Amino acid sequence: MAGTIDMQSMRYLNLFSKVSRVSTTKCFVYNNVIVFAVPKAKVSLAIGKDATNVKKLNTILRKRIKVVAMPEKDSREGIAKFIEAVVAPIEFNGVEVKDSSVVISAGRQSKAALIGRNRSREKELSEVLKNYFGITRLRIA
Repeated sequence: MAGTIDMQSMRYLNLFSKVSRVSTTKCFVYNNVIVFAVPKAKVSLAIGKDATNVKKLNTILRKRIKVVAMPEKDSREGIAKFIEAVVAPIEFNGVEVKDSSVVISAGRQSKAALIGRNRSREKELSEVLKNYFGITRLRIA
């Protein structure tokens, strides 16, 4: 269900694989942070000792970088942990995954932060979930 990779994402992926020596095909931008999703076993290798790889990418690209673990497609708990890792500083009460929809329950402040101005963050997260997990509906309650 993965979407097409544009040229900018391809450049990010190539640079990431050269710096960290971990290949991945999952790269997206959420809240002005470039997020790389790698297999769970290779997260520490991708980050590097004392986060050297992330710091190096940060200085080269002049953008914030985040490396998260990519869960299995059918794992509901894995999808919930993936969402939690992507929206990391924001805390929420729970994630409910059903068939092809996700409901994130959060408090008032967290809900506002998850939705973003003009629903920008909600649209970004919805696009990521659609491309990588086939989830068509995202609701923040």
